[in-house]
Amino acid sequence: MTQATGTSRPGGRTARTRESVHRATRELLAESADGTVEIAEVAARSGVHPATIYRRWRSADGLIIDTIVDELDSRSPLPATGDLHADLLTWVTNLLTDLNQPGQLAFFRALLRAGGAGENGLDFVEPRVRQMQAALDAAGATALTWMDVFELLLSPAYVRALLSLPMDPAADAARLVDNLMAVRSARESA
Repeated sequence: MTQATGTSRPGGRTARTRESVHRATRELLAESADGTVEIAEVAARSGVHPATIYRRWRSADGLIIDTIVDELDSRSPLPATGDLHADLLTWVTNLLTDLNQPGQLAFFRALLRAGGAGENGLDFVEPRVRQMQAALDAAGATALTWMDVFELLLSPAYVRALLSLPMDPAADAARLVDNLMAVRSARESA
């Protein structure tokens, strides 16, 4: 049976392959004691040929980074409504809540390991960087960059979580966002 001209295949084979590979990678990361995953394991679990995985992700580390970034984007998208304080407060509260859940640090440790193994992490986190910049742009926050968001919101949250001193979403999310807003205010008045 042929497909009618002019219709699209929602998702299609590429999307199904990506989801299957990501699902297998998430499962294997959750089972991994050290945050490592082998392409052969992912291929066996996902039913996708190893050559397809290598062609798309180049390495196990590239696959890990892409999978984790995709997971973060789906669980905790960054809103861009134009109200920067509200958008960031929602996002950071979700992030801190997520970091307090069992198993979430295993994903972050795998991301750190993969990024330190020669993969250019910025290539894979580009969608997240675009989300940060979109939120800043929607609010007209020209005095801030995505790197400010990274340094003042994400870095403290993840470092504290890795040190087994996770931040409290109810108390610390507002404090982190207020710190970033203070930097914005100081730069705009300078």
